Amino acid sequence: MKITHLDHLVLTVADIEVSCHFYHNVLGFEIITFKQGRKALAFGHQKINLHQLGKEFLPKAAKPTAGSADLCFITETPLLDVIEHINQQGINIEEGPVP
Repeated sequence: MKITHLDHLVLTVADIEVSCHFYHNVLGFEIITFKQGRKALAFGHQKINLHQLGKEFLPKAAKPTAGSADLCFITETPLLDVIEHINQQGINIEEGPVP
């Protein structure tokens, strides 16, 4: 299996607006609004989706906390091969695949 790139990162935050202000005004990230007003931050070819603590979108982490994150990778390996490879490593897939 070969991962080709990062699709996006999800960051759970205590306050979406404060986070947008910091990443935009301090670090120069672009603020993106998508899907029913959700917020994301973009820089280069990367995107960070923001989840408000306590108001996360599905799928989400089992126990989200402010400052926690999850990563979504892109691979050219067929999905069934990825699942088989992960299972062969003794790793339990908690949820998925998801669209």
